[in-house]
Amino acid sequence: MPDIVVYTMTGCPHCAAVKEFLKEKGLEYEERNVLEDAAALNGLRELGFNGTPVTIVGDESVLGFDRARLEALVG
Repeated sequence: MPDIVVYTMTGCPHCAAVKEFLKEKGLEYEERNVLEDAAALNGLRELGFNGTPVTIVGDESVLGFDRARLEALVG
C-alpha cells in the first residue's frame, strides 16, 4: 500500500470525510494541517493546490472528497 498524506485544515467538513473514509478502510495516513503547520501549507502550495482536503496516495493527488477516486486508489 502506498503512503497516504492528507492535507487538512481545522473545521473543514470535507477533510473530516476523507479522514473518516480512510479510517473506515483501516488505512493509516499522515495528516498535515495547513493552519497549524507552515511547512504543510508550503507543501500544499508546492503541489499546486490552495484548498483542502488534498489526499496524496503514492504519486496521485485527489482534491476534495472524491469517494470514487479514493476507492480506485486505495482499493
